[in-house]
Amino acid sequence: MATRTTLPKGTLLLDVGGTFIKCSDGRSIPVDSDGSQDVLAATFRQAVWGGENAPSWLRVAIPGPFRYADGTFLMKHKFASVYGMRFANLAGFAPERCRFVQDVNCMLLGEVTPDSDNTALIALGTGLGFALYADGAIQENELGGPKVIIYNLPYKDGILEDYVSKRGIVGRYGDPSMSVRAIAERAMQGDAKALQVFEETGRMLGEVIAPVLQEYKVTRLLLGGQISRSAALFVPSLKAALPAIIGVGPVSDFDNATFNGLKALP
Repeated sequence: MATRTTLPKGTLLLDVGGTFIKCSDGRSIPVDSDGSQDVLAATFRQAVWGGENAPSWLRVAIPGPFRYADGTFLMKHKFASVYGMRFANLAGFAPERCRFVQDVNCMLLGEVTPDSDNTALIALGTGLGFALYADGAIQENELGGPKVIIYNLPYKDGILEDYVSKRGIVGRYGDPSMSVRAIAERAMQGDAKALQVFEETGRMLGEVIAPVLQEYKVTRLLLGGQISRSAALFVPSLKAALPAIIGVGPVSDFDNATFNGLKALP
C-alpha cells in the first residue's frame, strides 16, 4: 500500500458517488445524481459543511467525465444539471483549497508505491472501471481520468461492461429482483446457477483484458468495487484466462480504498 502523506490540518476527504457521498468524518450523505442544480448544490454544501468541524481543505474522489484540474463537472449520464460547473462553487468552498482525483485512479494510488511493478485495478460494480500504474506513475488522460478504459471493449453482441458488471450478473442469473450480493450468497451456498454466473464473469473478464494487461506489461491485478467483495467466486476462472505471471487479488481495504488513495496524494 502507498505511503500516507501528512494531511494538512482540517482536511476533509470526500468520496462522491452517484448515490452517496462518503465523508472521512464518518458521514454518508444521500445524493440524487439526477437532481436539479439547486438540489445538488445543497447536497454538496451539506457534505462539505455539515460535519462537526468546518474544513480548511478538501480532497475529492469523483467519477468522470470530469476536469480534475479545476473540479468541473463534464458528465451527462449523471450530475447533468451541473454540467460545466465547478464543484467548489456549488459547495461554497475556496477552489484553491480543493484537490480532485478520479475515483478508480484514486483507489489504485492507495495501493502502489514508487517501486511497484506495473499494476492495474479493476472496479466491478454498477459499471466497470479500470486504472493503470505503469512506468512509475498512474496513467491519466488529458482531463485526469484513466488513460486506458476497458468498459467499452467489444464483447459478443455488446461491450464488456454488459457482461461483467451488475447488469450482466443479474441478467444471466435471470431474476431481476435479486442483487449481486444475494446471488453471491446463493453461490456460496452451492446454487449451481449462481456459481456458473460468477465463473462466467471471471472467464469473460479475463478473456477480454488479457491482451490489455500484456500490452502494458502488468504483473499485478487488483480488484475493487462492491462485486469484488465476492472475488473468491470468480478469481479462479479469471486467473485461468490470464498469463501466469499476473498475480490477482483484492484491494487491501474495501471500505477505505478511496480514502487511502486520497491520503496518498502527493
